[in-house]
Amino acid sequence: MRVRKTGARRLARRRLFREVKGNYGARGKLVKMATETLLRARAFAFRDRHDKKRSYRALWITRLTAACRARGMRYSQFIHGLALAKVELNRKSLSELAIHSPHVFDELVKLAQDQLPAPASAPASA
Repeated sequence: MRVRKTGARRLARRRLFREVKGNYGARGKLVKMATETLLRARAFAFRDRHDKKRSYRALWITRLTAACRARGMRYSQFIHGLALAKVELNRKSLSELAIHSPHVFDELVKLAQDQLPAPASAPASA
């Protein structure tokens, strides 16, 4: 008589159905559909964890751009000035400062402006 994997198979199915609980129709009832659903869900979860980081960074940059423009400076100039001043704050903390501590952000903008080289004067046309 052949050996059957009843105990292990039952545990595996139970674990699978616990993870796909709440899915619609066969996705939460049939083993093959549930397995495919779970694999796909995990692939999306992996991809979207990285996408979330990307979209948060874009949000912080948008906030910083708005805050810099309100103070008469471009975002790229601001970041360049901070790099020259050796200020190592990331964009997340800079955007939080712009929202919650505008007076501190004003000082950072001033610091960045002081670090930038003065714009070259336009050549005189003859």
